Amino acid sequence: MNKSSHPKYLLHLFRWFCHPDLHPFIEGDLLELYEERVEEHGRWTANIRLTLDILLLFRPSIIRLFNQPQSVNHTAMFKNYFTIGWRNIRKGYGYTLINIGGLSLGMMCCMLLWLYFQHESSFDKHHQHADQLYLVNSTAVASGNQKEFPMLSAIYAEALKEDLPEIAQTTRMIATPMSESRTLLQIQREDHTLHSLYETNGYYVDSTFFDMFTYQFTEGNAQAALLDPHAVVLSDQVARKIFGQDAALGKIIRIKGSLGKDEDFTVTGVYQDESSRSHIDARFFVSTSAGQSGDFLRSFKHNFASNNIFYTYVRLHPEASAVALERKLSAFMDKYAREDLKAAGFDKQLSLIPVSDIHLYDSLSSIVTPTSSLTYLYLLASIGLLILLIACINFMNLTTARSTRRAIEVGVRKVVGAERKVLIQQFLVESILMALLALLPAWVLSVLLLPLFNQLSGKAIDTTALFDGEMMGASVVLLLITGLIAGSYPAFYLSVFKPVRVLKGNFANTIAATTLRKSLVVFQFVIAVGLISATLVIYQQMEFIRDKPLGFDSEQQLVIPLLSEEVRQSYTVLRNELAQDSRVQEVAGAMFYPGISNPNSISVYRSDQTVEDIQPVKTNGVSSRFLSTMGFQLLEGQWLPSQASEEVANQLVVNQATLKALSVPLEEAIGQQLYFDWQDSTYTYEIIGVVEDFHYEGLQHEIQPYAFRLGIAPYFHYLIAKFSTDDVSDLLAFTEQTWKEANPNAPFEFSFIQDDLQKNYLAEERVLRIITTFTIVSIFISCLGLFGLSTFAAQQRRKEIGIRKVLGASLKSIVALLSQEYIKLVLLAIVMAIPLAWYTMSRWLQSFAYQMDMPWGMFGLTAMLAITVAIGTISFQSIRAATANPVESLRDE
Repeated sequence: MNKSSHPKYLLHLFRWFCHPDLHPFIEGDLLELYEERVEEHGRWTANIRLTLDILLLFRPSIIRLFNQPQSVNHTAMFKNYFTIGWRNIRKGYGYTLINIGGLSLGMMCCMLLWLYFQHESSFDKHHQHADQLYLVNSTAVASGNQKEFPMLSAIYAEALKEDLPEIAQTTRMIATPMSESRTLLQIQREDHTLHSLYETNGYYVDSTFFDMFTYQFTEGNAQAALLDPHAVVLSDQVARKIFGQDAALGKIIRIKGSLGKDEDFTVTGVYQDESSRSHIDARFFVSTSAGQSGDFLRSFKHNFASNNIFYTYVRLHPEASAVALERKLSAFMDKYAREDLKAAGFDKQLSLIPVSDIHLYDSLSSIVTPTSSLTYLYLLASIGLLILLIACINFMNLTTARSTRRAIEVGVRKVVGAERKVLIQQFLVESILMALLALLPAWVLSVLLLPLFNQLSGKAIDTTALFDGEMMGASVVLLLITGLIAGSYPAFYLSVFKPVRVLKGNFANTIAATTLRKSLVVFQFVIAVGLISATLVIYQQMEFIRDKPLGFDSEQQLVIPLLSEEVRQSYTVLRNELAQDSRVQEVAGAMFYPGISNPNSISVYRSDQTVEDIQPVKTNGVSSRFLSTMGFQLLEGQWLPSQASEEVANQLVVNQATLKALSVPLEEAIGQQLYFDWQDSTYTYEIIGVVEDFHYEGLQHEIQPYAFRLGIAPYFHYLIAKFSTDDVSDLLAFTEQTWKEANPNAPFEFSFIQDDLQKNYLAEERVLRIITTFTIVSIFISCLGLFGLSTFAAQQRRKEIGIRKVLGASLKSIVALLSQEYIKLVLLAIVMAIPLAWYTMSRWLQSFAYQMDMPWGMFGLTAMLAITVAIGTISFQSIRAATANPVESLRDE
């Protein structure tokens, strides 16, 4: 035996560590253990393990020997942590890339969805008095039904300010008349040519509007901007669009249509566009004293029950309480409004909505602009966190699966005195270092993919938002959370290894660790399968909406808006010219058409009822050919007559929902008299026809009572042409030429009813796009983890595979052997995920008044897709391991 390898020399070397009474133990029992190890593992391995055993057994003596009082150098300690962590990361670069790739994608998803969440929740918080601004909301109560409605009649604003001392200021606003989706603006250029363009989102506001809402003016004075009834205030985008780089202040603009009544307005201000962060997406403002609003305020007798078309805002004094003010609103209604409401046959309750909450006030589908769903917001935030969790699970699984490679290190550290908390710190620092390495590519991906994300979400989030202070802080928090979550289980798992067992070579992954790793894989695929199921359900529901019969013909219907008095005068000419074209089947006119909102309604009751039994009915003035042009199905009676008269003016063609609301049987409908009280007068209407129910709004809403009456030119705001040609471009060219001949000073615009109907589902389609995209990301990250685990498993079983191949095992049997464990886990995840997905998506479908039946075949498709993806991921490594040369795997150097 060589002296350098004889245990007596090693034992003699460590005798001075312990008390002399222990010397016989060192030279007796430890020597016997050494001889056993020589036989089992070989001499050099026995020598190393004997050395480590002595260090472990006599650690207290070592500590006492070297335990001199000195301060801990934390900087050096953490530097050592990072150095060791970096070395370990470099050793397994393949697994490091998998971990960094998964964590980067997960962090990128969180960062993008955080920007979306931040953007949606920041609406209207930039106003100087944001905490004191409220919208006065109302809930109408009629015939036992309640309906929330955010608009009031004109006289509420002044009464609220006079009666309630908590209110410092009030203002009112009316959106562009719904019958005119755009406003025609005209300016006279210096060369005396007329420049015309359409603009959307013009609003009537009181002169106090800019005293309440904060807008940054680049030209003019905000406080005095709307004191003149013929003043117009433009956003900077509209100002540049009209005047280029020239100053807009003092310029003259002619505003056509109901908003301006073809009168000249002076530009008194230009403000920075705030539509991306305000529920008021205004492109320009005019005074409520102008146009149709001014005529209405001056001409009609106003009360507290009728003509609820004003959004009414209040600004409270800083010391005032909104809760206390709300308690006073009932007494206010008793004092001012109850009598008018009783005469109108319904009651009303007022409440306050903080302006900063309006954008996410999803109990109303629209408040000035469409509201966003808080539920969708939390859903998307949850998806981001779940995707990050999937990436963290990958890290946990791969780290614990490869724990045998760190076992000896842990044993040595414990032998030389490392406490468990020190080891935990070491592994957490390594995971945070890994998260730090993943953060940079996550940031780069976020910058590169933000334009695509904006397209998916329909937002305009600027790239600079990724570098503001709030985002930087959120990124640091995200880094720490990711590192701690990803490293938590590996840190606690690795730090509990028993040095004696590890150094004896008796270490193996425990059943508990293996079970937990399998459970995490199942959890990953539960999330992925759930997201796949949700995506398919949303997609199928959107297809159901597109394919559901609407009760009218929406295809090949061309809509031409008539957005000014001058243009409306040309309706007859346009109708006659288009009707003569063989490609056009029918032409009609209407105030509104299915697919756009209709604010016009009357509250009617039968002759044997009282005003307390009123039912609201939407009304639409149309030409006699409108109902046949649109393809409505007549059930009883007749179409509207072609000739207008005083008698015909009060004749109605109603839908089935109107009869149901009024409890009128279909066979008794024709000739039924309906009454409507307004402005101290009672108007009588007669039902002359009944059409089948139809959807004039999105399928999120139930069909409501609707009535058509005969309108006359030039009061139609839309011309609808039913065409029968596939060469749409040629037809549009002919239509535009006809338009220019009749209206040389008005731009030609058009749309198709089918496209306008789909705009009702923009929110759902955006959510579908986002969920689909992030579902693909979640599947990819899950597959990354599965790929890493299958790769590691194949490496661990290289010798076994080699032996099996030598003994004649087929490629198929080896691939099945390596794959079956993970396929079972995926199958278990499918069994768990599908019931959860079914329950969740059933709840989501309840938000639609009309919903598809949940097909179980869809979940079968989900299962097949998940299994296919899993098999594809696992098979790559399984086939590679099964086709490897067994000589290489069995060689032992």
